[in-house]
Amino acid sequence: MFNETTIRMLQDGLVETLYMTLISVCMGYLLGLPMGVILTITDKKGIRPNAVIYKILDVFSNIVRSIPFIILVVLLIPFTRLIIGKSYGSTATIVPLVIAATPFIGRMVESSLKEVDQGVIEAAQSMGASTWTIIRKVLLVEARTPLLVGATIAVGTILGYSAMAGAVGGGGLGDIAIRYGYYRYQTDIMIVTIVLLVVLVQLLQGFGMFLSKKLDRRNTK
Repeated sequence: MFNETTIRMLQDGLVETLYMTLISVCMGYLLGLPMGVILTITDKKGIRPNAVIYKILDVFSNIVRSIPFIILVVLLIPFTRLIIGKSYGSTATIVPLVIAATPFIGRMVESSLKEVDQGVIEAAQSMGASTWTIIRKVLLVEARTPLLVGATIAVGTILGYSAMAGAVGGGGLGDIAIRYGYYRYQTDIMIVTIVLLVVLVQLLQGFGMFLSKKLDRRNTK
């Protein structure tokens, strides 16, 4: 079974999975990080409370996160086709991955930023720091360790979503597992794809946790 063609297919699937995951996480953070910051500062206990903005983002986040990813992929097929030109393949899968990742990352960022000691924020306000300064030099700096831990969790979650997209032709290792392991009953290929996915998640999360410990000032002497 594992001839040169099969090995090349698995290699391509691994590259496609990494491509989908890393691009989706990066784009998700471009949208989710500002979303999380806005949710934090517009909360009723935030530095710039705004019930309307908070409620809009809160409802959007809850709606998107409540939709199972496989259903979200199907719902977004017309939108994906409009942007990418097709609704299948690794590049097309990035569209629903980013949309699913954005509110998830936003909530992770919000949770991380709310861990910052309120006394540090109040000290910055007492010194006349602007909202942008507090965000950039207080919130994001003080919360860098939980933010990195959250990013590590996000990578693992989005990688799982990318594998799930294989059920609808999303490409990557998930697509290989469905096409060969399920439809063609080639259990050996399915097992290899599962092992690759597990190893990939462990490597990415291990690297993320290593960085978070290195950057955690509480662990420095």
